[in-house]
Amino acid sequence: MNITYTNLFRFFFALVDFLAINIIHLALLLNLNRVHGNNSQNYTILFIVINIAWMGCAYITGLYINDQFFNFERFAKRTVQAFALFITTILLFLFLYNVNYSRLFVSLNIIGIGAALLFSRIVFISGVTYFGKQERFNKRIVLLGYNELSKQLVNYFSTNSKSISIEGYFEDYQNINELSVFPILGNRDECVSYAIAHNVKEIYSTISPEKHSYVYELAQTAEKNMIRFKFVPDFRMFVNRNIHVDIVESIPILSFRSEPLEDIVASSKKRVFDVFFSLFIIVFLLSWLVPLLAILIKLNSRGPIFFVQSRSGKDNKEFKCFKFRTLTVNTDSDSKQVTRDDNRFTKLGKFLRKTSLDELPQFFNVLLGDMSVVGPRPHMLKHTEDYSRILDEYMIRHFVKPGVTGWAQVNGFRGEIKEQDQLRKRIEHDIWYLENWSLWLDLRIIFLTFYVTFKGDKNAF
Repeated sequence: MNITYTNLFRFFFALVDFLAINIIHLALLLNLNRVHGNNSQNYTILFIVINIAWMGCAYITGLYINDQFFNFERFAKRTVQAFALFITTILLFLFLYNVNYSRLFVSLNIIGIGAALLFSRIVFISGVTYFGKQERFNKRIVLLGYNELSKQLVNYFSTNSKSISIEGYFEDYQNINELSVFPILGNRDECVSYAIAHNVKEIYSTISPEKHSYVYELAQTAEKNMIRFKFVPDFRMFVNRNIHVDIVESIPILSFRSEPLEDIVASSKKRVFDVFFSLFIIVFLLSWLVPLLAILIKLNSRGPIFFVQSRSGKDNKEFKCFKFRTLTVNTDSDSKQVTRDDNRFTKLGKFLRKTSLDELPQFFNVLLGDMSVVGPRPHMLKHTEDYSRILDEYMIRHFVKPGVTGWAQVNGFRGEIKEQDQLRKRIEHDIWYLENWSLWLDLRIIFLTFYVTFKGDKNAF
């Protein structure tokens, strides 16, 4: 989907939702004042909390950070998740704040917001469905060339673009060896004249202009008649996946992926954030938690307070990773994966792992520069060696620093790996993170980490 339209939808739905939330609250507040004469500032506080809570819940669930707004199922699912989290947050606030708010006011507020969300989504889906059926909103296209690339493109448009109407192909008849789902409308040289006569808006050419110079002439004729002409280069002989294109002095450079952290400004932002965040955790949390847990660990079992293990870092460089010790001292720690019912757990260790408190010393690794707050989780050296043999893409995760928490972890892919698919999903999430990094994504993952930890993670043990 075009990024301009994506941003428009993000802004539109954020604006509509916030307007609905505020109008409903103010309308109920005015009615409450009229009936009860209640002008307490507590309702103003509730008004602020509701807005902040919705902002946080929408951000955590990625409600407005959705590149596929026309994926109705995903949009509806995220709306339900955001609303459920919102209700939980408001109820938690009411419980902790301990103010005697009107139950009717709170109930009507929540019901009204839920109804507004439901109504706006129904209107959106109905509108998209209606306009998608209107011919004037459909964009007619044709394809120049009938080959595997053009068939792949047609399959994509047919599946994902409701506003595109595919007329068919143009191919010289002597080149056609099979029947087509969409019709062959004529020879290649008839493409533009057909487009002019039938109000076609775009022509997609899968014919190489370097080998067929007449394609440039067709493109010029099309543009003179206000028809967009688009070239579809075939890079499949070089790569068989999505690629990223950089332009350097008009020279296209292809790579397998976009890596935002390759930019010095972006990597500097991330490092500054890591330093300040780790210092905050060390000064205000670990300064008193380390001595406390040190005493408890010593009382619970024999052995050191910290567990220090060599792990794989950025560019696969080895570093010493710090954790609170959760297992009895053993000789298998560098080779044997921890399992759910592992008999090496100490009593305190089970609690530390379940709550992820054992990972907190890794903020010292962050401060030292070996790790980041957010990134792929670091694996022991043996696992790196073993997993790299299983998946060709495994080593890609080492293009960035490992993290205390990560995108894979907040999406449920943490803990023991029993099947290859579990490993594949974890690596897919790690690679998606390094391809889509932003500071906002890091903040979102941190919020989700707190949320998942508070809710309880079934894979944490």
